[in-house]
Amino acid sequence: MDFWTAVVLIVAIGCFTSMRLKRHAPRPGAERGDTGELEREVARLRERIAVLERLATDHQRGHDLAREIESLRD
Repeated sequence: MDFWTAVVLIVAIGCFTSMRLKRHAPRPGAERGDTGELEREVARLRERIAVLERLATDHQRGHDLAREIESLRD
């Protein structure tokens, strides 16, 4: 590899890295304007986790659900 090929390669890597960093950088104002949306998302996720915990810990319901799934496969 000659000198100029190495220079072009280094510049290309730098440009690619810069583009990736800009894509994943936080948006200005995201801390202020999106808090309501983020709070709603967290509330929805907590509800989903509660349902998943209930399904995972309720053994009888889990067995019924497994039987129901098996009956649908036949």
